[in-house]
Amino acid sequence: MWTMNAMKKNYFCELKVSSMADYTSKSTRKKILFIVNPISGTRGKESILHTINKTIDNETLDPEILFTRKKGDARQIITEKIAEGYKYFVAVGGDGTVNEVGSAIVNTECAMGIIPFGSGNGLARHLKIPLDAAKAIQVINKLKIEAIDYGIVNGLPFFCTCGVGFDAHIGYRFAKEKGRGFFNYVKVALMDFFRYKPKKYKVKIDDTQKMKVRAFLITCANASQYGNNAYIAPNADIQDGLLDIAIMSPINLLQAPAIGAMLFTRTIDKSTVLQTGKAHKVVIKRKREDVVHFDGEPIIMDRKIKISVINKGLKVIVP
Repeated sequence: MWTMNAMKKNYFCELKVSSMADYTSKSTRKKILFIVNPISGTRGKESILHTINKTIDNETLDPEILFTRKKGDARQIITEKIAEGYKYFVAVGGDGTVNEVGSAIVNTECAMGIIPFGSGNGLARHLKIPLDAAKAIQVINKLKIEAIDYGIVNGLPFFCTCGVGFDAHIGYRFAKEKGRGFFNYVKVALMDFFRYKPKKYKVKIDDTQKMKVRAFLITCANASQYGNNAYIAPNADIQDGLLDIAIMSPINLLQAPAIGAMLFTRTIDKSTVLQTGKAHKVVIKRKREDVVHFDGEPIIMDRKIKISVINKGLKVIVP
């Protein structure tokens, strides 16, 4: 279920021993589990053990580190560790790792920390958590905790964004690529832009507003961005108990560069091709089952998609 190679396992043992301050009782320190996804993003994770050992506050925290092998590992081990008294869990990876860790502790007294190591790091960027690992650990040392909202799409939690359309399609294609990182994502997006056909949707917002749209994409945002500072919902408030809804009309090749620039300058909400609003819940219907993305992870879902928000249901460690 969980693995570390011989080098990592030995280093892990050294980390546990070196973190034992002679003047601090182990029983008085708070147990904290670092969950490392070794394949997220483009950066290697070999140095993270040394960085944690060097930067962690040994007087107040008692760290343990585990490496995942596959999806689902984090949820299983967190369940076991909660029974052992752990209350702090740190996702070391990208938004997919954050989603798996966060999903396991929603609506509990546990809190999640983040060391960003992914391709996009959307939630970390929204929360202004440093991308530098040592600085992110310094944030964790202070254990400043706030409660944030999270969304649910057909029963699955998400913390940044979820949606249908072009971004979901690209997420599905990107997941099949060998290369990771922002530039590989852009390459896939450019290749598929010319052949992607916008789809028709029926959208119901808060049981009060119904519309039929032909859209390039529909995004329900809890946080402000997809990742990499691409802001699809620049004004999103992660604690207001509302989702920011963005419906983008079909766009052509001439419009695409300006739309891309507006995403990265936090001005996309000013675009004439984007309808925006806020809602507690959204229902999207399409002709057939198709891909949906949530926190960058693509998944095939039914033709009917139910999306809602839970106000302040996840505790996170923030700067």
